[in-house]
Amino acid sequence: MKRQFDPLQNYHATKEDIGYVNRRDANQEVYDRIGFMSGLEVHQQLDTREKLFCHCPAGIYQKEDEYDAEIIRHMRPTLSELGEYDGTALMEFKTRKEIIYRIKNETTCTYEIDDTPPFQINKDAVEKSIEISLLSKLNIVGEIHITRKQYLDGSIPTGFQRTAIIGVEGEIPLKNKKVRLMQLSLEEDSCREVSDIGHTRIFRTDRLGMPLIETVTYPDMTNPDEVMEAADYIRFLNRSTNKVRTGIGAGREDVNVSCKGGTRVEIKGVSHNKWIPELTHNECFRQWALLAVRDKLRKRVKNWKTWQLSSVQVNYLDYKFDYAPIKEAFQQKHKIVAVNLPGFFGILSHFTQPGKCFADEISDRLKVIACLEKPNMTSTESLNGEIKLSDFDKIRHLLNSSEHDAQIIMWGPAEDMSTALETIQERCQWAFEGVPNETRKSFEDGTTIFERVLPGADRMYPDTDSAPIPLTDDYIETIRERLPEDVIERYNTLKEWLVPEDTYAYIFSKNLFPLIKKIITELDVEPALAGTFIGHTLKHVEGQCKPASEWDYDKVFDLFKFVKENDLKFDLMKIILPHLYRHPKIDIPSILNLIKLKKISKENIVSHIPFLIKKFEEIGRNSDTESMTHWIMGELRASATGNMDLKELRQVINETIKKQLDK
Repeated sequence: MKRQFDPLQNYHATKEDIGYVNRRDANQEVYDRIGFMSGLEVHQQLDTREKLFCHCPAGIYQKEDEYDAEIIRHMRPTLSELGEYDGTALMEFKTRKEIIYRIKNETTCTYEIDDTPPFQINKDAVEKSIEISLLSKLNIVGEIHITRKQYLDGSIPTGFQRTAIIGVEGEIPLKNKKVRLMQLSLEEDSCREVSDIGHTRIFRTDRLGMPLIETVTYPDMTNPDEVMEAADYIRFLNRSTNKVRTGIGAGREDVNVSCKGGTRVEIKGVSHNKWIPELTHNECFRQWALLAVRDKLRKRVKNWKTWQLSSVQVNYLDYKFDYAPIKEAFQQKHKIVAVNLPGFFGILSHFTQPGKCFADEISDRLKVIACLEKPNMTSTESLNGEIKLSDFDKIRHLLNSSEHDAQIIMWGPAEDMSTALETIQERCQWAFEGVPNETRKSFEDGTTIFERVLPGADRMYPDTDSAPIPLTDDYIETIRERLPEDVIERYNTLKEWLVPEDTYAYIFSKNLFPLIKKIITELDVEPALAGTFIGHTLKHVEGQCKPASEWDYDKVFDLFKFVKENDLKFDLMKIILPHLYRHPKIDIPSILNLIKLKKISKENIVSHIPFLIKKFEEIGRNSDTESMTHWIMGELRASATGNMDLKELRQVINETIKKQLDK
């Protein structure tokens, strides 16, 4: 049926129609209404000299164009122990990807490229993972059993990751509740991705095989702030041991989210905890929107279980396509295909997450599964006007569409069209079910895109190359004896010390609590002063300056010690620290010479006050006491800094002025 389409017609569901609430306006009542539920999988690299199953060095990274050889692989799925294929493996196989590994001899051996069996597991990594498990109140297993976890995306050349459970059933404390921990596993890290374009995916193997722990929580978090709080606590706990790597990529989270009536969706590789609240908020509402889509479709399409799309190849020359990607597809002799989606009128433009609609759900899958680079499609419900209305009317007639149908035009290589049509059929069929199980990639703006089908239990099976490793009680107790304080104990101690709470995240993320404690106990410095200086001043300097050589936080202890031993005032440290941070190899006396600071007695400083009062009276425009005090402070600040407490100096100035005025 021919229907004149108006792209400005407000027929589609907006975020208000599904009850979407902005993150800043949401409260617990909102999250209870939609049934927010979330759990975490926190990954953290261990700081070891060697990788987990070979003797290659860990922590040495290569540049993108820095490699000695390339290896090409094509992945195939294998049967599980129950004789079944994992859904993720089948999806990856469908993409027909060619995987290229760029290897460097310094960081890669025959184990990484799957030419030899694994060496004995890294004992240092095992010991560090046990220590962190004990801190997490987990029960340590009696034997370590190494298993294989399938990865057909090419991130591991073997097609599987070797992993082992170290501890089970623990807990961490948050401000208002405890979160249960399911387990902590020790596993090998994957490759770093260089690019993923079309049917070619390129990886670097320098990170491959580095020891990595994964802490998994139960879905106990009921709002986005709790998710970030739990992620921070686990990160701080890991760093409190001083046995994990820090920096970009060393720690990352997979966040599992669902809503009432939805299903578990995994947001993969969240590298910044501050992204978590917006990501989890939007994912929960994305599922809520997909449930609204399901309800609409089921009302329209009675026999939805047998729903089927229809398609036809479009001859470019029969239309007036001005859209550049379609012109380019024609020039490259790609296929242009029109697809009819029965009953989907108004669904493609249905709100799913900020700035995105249901059409993006389809387009994202075409990119990942059919390897059609974006832009790869447009539709009757696109508000950008890529296709003329008259051309869409011709296409509807060609497809014999009804007024309740929606239409898509997609383009790409002929060999990918069959997979593309299967992908659209599958995603639209899922729309009648509700929320598909999937893994999604995160972005800084709080939105996500499809990455792959969510793996199931079929991907796990025993590693026949590795024997079980028994853990004795005596060995575990030896490790327990050297555990640091719990993070919650350190948190409570900082509160007792009256250290400002806005410093805690920085102190814990850098594991600087031991440094603060050392300054307090060995130098008898006031706790609030030490904590505030490190949490505020050091953080600021670190954000503003770049060190010329490797920075050591123990330099801060040396600075406190120098000031204490030379009977200088602590406010001098704010002047010295930026110079010390920029040039860590320069000694503190040399910095004092550089900034031309000399030791001056308190008596010498205050002796200038009467003269300055007289001078101000001669040149000052305002004769009030406050203006005079402010001016004199400015004149004496340079000589007083480090030699006299500035608050005390201000008090002496005020008293001297008062005496002068009383005469």
